[in-house]
Amino acid sequence: MAIPLNINEALLQEALALDDQTTINALVETALREYIQRRKRLKVLDIFGTIDYYEDYDYKQQRQQR
Repeated sequence: MAIPLNINEALLQEALALDDQTTINALVETALREYIQRRKRLKVLDIFGTIDYYEDYDYKQQRQQR
């Protein structure tokens, strides 16, 4: 799917210089993958501290039952 993009040329050149991507398409795809990965990590961080647990839970006892 072809999508016309209007991206700052200086940003493109700087990004190409920082990475070993040879084409703008590869560079944009890598940037999108990294963006998605970062957003997923941020969502995981949002749930920290929100999960209830039993303070008296003994995981060692459950191991001995096997």
